[in-house]
Amino acid sequence: MQRSTVERRLSDAHQQLVRARTELAVLDEQLIVVDEMADDTRLQAVVSESPLAARDHGEASRTAAALRQTRDSLAGRITDLERRQDELLELLVVGPG
Repeated sequence: MQRSTVERRLSDAHQQLVRARTELAVLDEQLIVVDEMADDTRLQAVVSESPLAARDHGEASRTAAALRQTRDSLAGRITDLERRQDELLELLVVGPG
């Protein structure tokens, strides 16, 4: 692979990595808030023992689980991008083969 191609791919991988890490930071902050909401609705459901409170807790729990799944998926993408970046750096420094 030509050096210019490797450099371009490395730049693209880096840009994707920066965006993904920024998105992960936002998701982490959102997850803190959503987890707190789920905890609050759980307590309300326990105290009130009402179907409405139980439903609210169920919704908050599902939202937190979905957000956690999205976060985990993004963390996996970041790992893949880091691996790809390392491979490209190795190609750039060491060369092919």
